Amino acid sequence: MSELSNLRVGLLGVGLGAYWSQFSGLEERLRGQVRTVEERLRGAGRDIISFGLVDGPKRAFAVGHEARAQDVDMLVIYVATYALSSTILPIVRRAKVPVLVLNLQPAPAVDYSAFNALPDRTAMTGEWLAYCSACPMPEIANVFARCGIPFHQVNGSLEGDEACWREIDEWMDAARVTHTLSHTRLGLMGHYYGGMLDIATDLVAVCNIFGVHIEQLEVDELSLLRDEASEAAIQQQLAIIREAFEVREDCSPLELERAAKTSATLQQIAGKYSLGALAYYYKGSGSELNEETMSSIILGTSLLTGRGIPVAGEYEIKNALAMKILDGLGAGGSFTEYYSVDYADDVVLMGHDGPGHPGIAEGKTKVRPLEVYHGKVGKGLSVEMSVRVGPVTLLSVVECTRRGLKLLVAEGRTEEGPILRIGNTNSRYRFPIGARAFLEKWNSKAPAHHCAVGVGHLAGTLEKLGALLEIDVVRVC
Repeated sequence: MSELSNLRVGLLGVGLGAYWSQFSGLEERLRGQVRTVEERLRGAGRDIISFGLVDGPKRAFAVGHEARAQDVDMLVIYVATYALSSTILPIVRRAKVPVLVLNLQPAPAVDYSAFNALPDRTAMTGEWLAYCSACPMPEIANVFARCGIPFHQVNGSLEGDEACWREIDEWMDAARVTHTLSHTRLGLMGHYYGGMLDIATDLVAVCNIFGVHIEQLEVDELSLLRDEASEAAIQQQLAIIREAFEVREDCSPLELERAAKTSATLQQIAGKYSLGALAYYYKGSGSELNEETMSSIILGTSLLTGRGIPVAGEYEIKNALAMKILDGLGAGGSFTEYYSVDYADDVVLMGHDGPGHPGIAEGKTKVRPLEVYHGKVGKGLSVEMSVRVGPVTLLSVVECTRRGLKLLVAEGRTEEGPILRIGNTNSRYRFPIGARAFLEKWNSKAPAHHCAVGVGHLAGTLEKLGALLEIDVVRVC
């Protein structure tokens, strides 16, 4: 997969030019605050393009054109003091990208004693205007609403307000995910698992909302390339498998070689088509080559998932996207579904056969042999892992009537305790509303039966992602 470019964030401060000649030092002070915001916004995977302090319509029109020329993915508007909505609107209309408005005054509160000790009313007014960022926010919101422009905001202070900056970082992380998705090539290989109507997916909605490119792949090509895999490539993948996984003693050398051969070919296919994600399923019966391929695919798909190319089995396109979103947030993103419920201990057992994310496993992922793949053709090696103990987030991309897709989110925790040692991924999930209420609320939102799990609590960021994509986000807990 080709390297993804950085998120390009356009930053501008806004104010009113009429103030500068009236209040000595105010313009310089506010320009300094714009530079402070610029420094705080900097982070891995972000390029900050600062347009400085915009104080009137003439500069606004120029900045609108500059934003287009700079190919910004998002605009951050720092409201430094009162500013006219007629200064802001032309920039946003021209840029045509998501907008985040920052209402950040210099400090959590005015120093009233120092303020009232200022030498004259002019100095007092100048100081007051430095704290006046909240004043134009209703005006901005009003104009954006009347123009059909989505309005995203953060309210707080420039200094001494880490909660505010955590929220801003969530917006930046969400924007980074939208940027990633819009440059993702999603490979589809094979066909739906027969009878699973819930996983049928509207590809037009997927492309429209997430901006991904769909690459239709042939299992036959994978099988042909696999048949031609070199001994050097196979041995290299064997070494990678032994390094990445805990290979159990009952795994036969023949099965390991089969898995390594398929893994090497998957890496080749991912590179050839610059894949950023993959959904696959193919029964493979009636074709010896294809059955060999599909019954030895799990280790290779798990390795791809671990290196940021999430793979969803059973042709679960929506879940490949959910996994990609969580991966984009640095949370992993592993394929899972309900297994069973421990009502005595009030936990839900969740996991799946097929791809797992070794990067979020509790300890090293184990490789185990299976005599049969339940409900599928063949036998071979599988991965057995539990998600790392601690906070987790479940994410499902769900078909719906409004806009076509929505996000379904739940926060919980994985914990230690007995699980099913069946050669698949499996963990114990505890939810703050309890197992019964979780199941009832989750099921009531009509998701497909698969979902993705990532480490950490990410509902706040996922809600912001939904806002940027203009789709609904439903939080169960």
